[in-house]
Parts: sequence; C-alpha cells; structure tokens
Amino acid sequence: MIGIDLVKIDRIKNFTERFGDKALSKFLSKDEIKLAKSINTIAGFWAAKEAISKALGLGISKECSFFDIKIYKNERNKPYFKLSKHLIKEFDIIDLDLSITHDSGFAIAVATIQQKITNNNNLNL
Repeated sequence: MIGIDLVKIDRIKNFTERFGDKALSKFLSKDEIKLAKSINTIAGFWAAKEAISKALGLGISKECSFFDIKIYKNERNKPYFKLSKHLIKEFDIIDLDLSITHDSGFAIAVATIQQKITNNNNLNL
C-alpha cells in the first residue's frame, strides 16, 4: 500500500504561528515535537502522517488518528514510523517505509506499508 501527501509549508507555519504549541500538540507527540526543529520538518511530519493514513485507506479519522502514527529518525536522520498495535493487527502489517522531502515551499511525504498476503487481501490482479 502506498500513500502520498503534499502540504504548503506556509500553511503549517501560519497554523503554528496562530496557535503556538497547541497547534503542534494537535498532531505531534512530545517526542516528535523535540525531533521537529524547523518548520520544514514540522510540515514534513504533517505530510508523513497524512500519507501514512492514506496508505492504509483510512485517512486521518476515528480509525487512524494522528497519534496512531509515531515518527522517529534513525542515526542517519532518516525518518521512519511505527503504528499503533490495533492498526498493525487489523491490517496484518509486516513492513513500513517513509520518505519525506521539502523544497520550493512544499513538504512531500511518501509512505509504503506492506501487509501479510492472505486470501482476504484485496488483490486487483
């Protein structure tokens, strides 16, 4: 499953300037806020969570909130994510990957989610 999202960095900047720390706490955990040291990173995290929820086919919703998705960075600063246990179980998820970039006033994220192949998967071959 693949999800992609694009967000204007200025949109996130205006949101955070208007609502301050409350804005960040609407979609980022305390640990994610510590990782996000620039508005570009914050916008990238927004796009990442949206892309991940789209890959699941749920969007941000009751079934998949911003807090069901946790973003981290490895020792090389590559972003990765973890999902809540209920999403992993519901979708039989076995592998995840994430790429985030920002340029020319936009942040873009692409997420891939691999699930265990069963007869119940919706394969449109």
